Amino acid sequence: MRAVCQRVRWARVTVQGQMVGEIGRGWAVLLGVAADDDEAGAATLAQQIATVRAFDDGSGRMGLSAEEVGAEFLVVSQITLHADLSQGRRPSFTKAAPRELAQRLVDYFAALLEARSFRVAKGEFGAMMDVELCNEGPVTIVLSTDGWG
Repeated sequence: MRAVCQRVRWARVTVQGQMVGEIGRGWAVLLGVAADDDEAGAATLAQQIATVRAFDDGSGRMGLSAEEVGAEFLVVSQITLHADLSQGRRPSFTKAAPRELAQRLVDYFAALLEARSFRVAKGEFGAMMDVELCNEGPVTIVLSTDGWG
């Protein structure tokens, strides 16, 4: 499982011009699921992003976690995080999870964050989405259960 996490002032996702998810200050998480991923990996990533100290603590340091600042999350499925270019210029996505597994694990990841009392908005799984955000810092953290990043 791979996650590109951007600390944001705000983020939103639209599908065909309609807003489907929007958050204030927090994390925009682009989440890619591989064919061999499972609930344990989703739990590991949810724990990491909820507790990493990446928010300003008032002294100019990143000393506070999402839990400590009441951050919100925008979770967007991103199959392209598993793009393979080893065979040429056209990406292959053979390592990405089948749709049913990917959707289940993206939903599970979001549910784990909600269980920690975070407000969570999501993109629309499988749709062509426009994601807008204001990256705060900028701070971008790459998390992975497969040693990538």
